[in-house]
Amino acid sequence: MSSHSTIYAYIGTQTDSTSEGIYVYRMNPDTGELEHISTTAGGINPTYLAIDPSQRYLYAANTIEGEGLISAFAIDPSTGQLTFLNQQPSGGSKPVHLIVDQTGKFVLAGNFGDGSVCVLPIEANGKLGVMTDFVQHTGSSIHPTRQLGPRVHSITLDPGSRFAVAAEYGADQLRVYRLDADHGELKPGIVPSIPIEAGSGPRHFAFHPNERWGYVINELSNTLMSYDYDADEGILRLKETLSTLPSDFTDRSNCADVHVNADGTFVYGSNRGHNSIVIYAIQPDTGELTLVGHEPTQGKAPRSFVIDPTGSYVFVAHQDTDNVVAFTVDRQTGLLQPTGHNIKVPMPVCIKMISLPQ
Repeated sequence: MSSHSTIYAYIGTQTDSTSEGIYVYRMNPDTGELEHISTTAGGINPTYLAIDPSQRYLYAANTIEGEGLISAFAIDPSTGQLTFLNQQPSGGSKPVHLIVDQTGKFVLAGNFGDGSVCVLPIEANGKLGVMTDFVQHTGSSIHPTRQLGPRVHSITLDPGSRFAVAAEYGADQLRVYRLDADHGELKPGIVPSIPIEAGSGPRHFAFHPNERWGYVINELSNTLMSYDYDADEGILRLKETLSTLPSDFTDRSNCADVHVNADGTFVYGSNRGHNSIVIYAIQPDTGELTLVGHEPTQGKAPRSFVIDPTGSYVFVAHQDTDNVVAFTVDRQTGLLQPTGHNIKVPMPVCIKMISLPQ
């Protein structure tokens, strides 16, 4: 990262209460403090965000009932501020997650409301084109209210953007697709569906930067599962399953987000209820996980968190207490330490960060 770069944070929110859309902040690299720059109206519930590899465009999933929308914005390279470009339908109900492929040609989105995934092409000016593919999932599982039918909670591309993993929350499966980058289509993988223990509720997936391992965090069972990953064939093989909660915790909690740091040395997950970030060390040779500890997040329902581009800070967004809390990261131990910086943001759902040369 250039010494003359500025780090910006983009926070997607639910607009059910006082939120006005997408909140833009500038990060102080010395302290981790976030300074509010602007707020952009992003339509109804611009919750989950994704930024293209060129860092020129931002895309937001508008989580609404009926047919959802995906919104496109241009990022001002000198100020970090957003300008609305256009919207396209997501093809399904309540899109809650999206990602841009490494070429910057496509947005892939997952619809939670009806359990479907879609592909939208990105035009030369950053606007979204008409959908090039749509896949409707089927299936259900054992939870009496949350798993009555298919519900896609995320879709994640591997580091090479060759294969996508959809966390099929409603049917307790990981669905693997090969991305046809010539036509913007999703083709079933060699092993297209990987079952997960019934009632788990797979939510978010993260690949290790070495493309050898992957991790899924399960909302309902409060577990993290690690996989060996064959990047040539797009095949996942279960390695181990670990609890995200302390053994003596008996109250209700539900997992949310999961991230691997850029060095590939630690994986972090968020617990809503226990209100903590769980930390695991990744063994460099085998990818096996060792519990490091749990860090209280100083808020309720830590739905999303992000590791900043320098790897020095973690920012945790609390949907139920309308705040974002900053932590420093110990690169050697993986442990987090509160910085004392705590900003108010109404119903934050997702944080994304970029570093722009100035």
